[in-house]
Amino acid sequence: MLDIFITSRVRRKIVVIYAKYPDFRTHVRGLAKLIKEDAGNIQRELKRLEKAGFLMSEKQANTKIYYTNKQFPIFKELQSIVLKSQRTSQKKQR
Repeated sequence: MLDIFITSRVRRKIVVIYAKYPDFRTHVRGLAKLIKEDAGNIQRELKRLEKAGFLMSEKQANTKIYYTNKQFPIFKELQSIVLKSQRTSQKKQR
């Protein structure tokens, strides 16, 4: 269901991870391993989501770590949509 609103497969996977686990912090390569997508595509989407304000980042040594901006104006609503869409898709699979 979420694929109707977020058409980019990679962006959708990223939003789901950070909305479901708001304390999650990782770098591009770690996220690439987790969601099994190309690091270049992930980096592009992370930059877009950071520019939009959904994600924040900080430099640690030579690595940029991304994490959820819990003060993002629609974070709670987006998190609720992600969780509901996950429950709906689980019910359909049964």
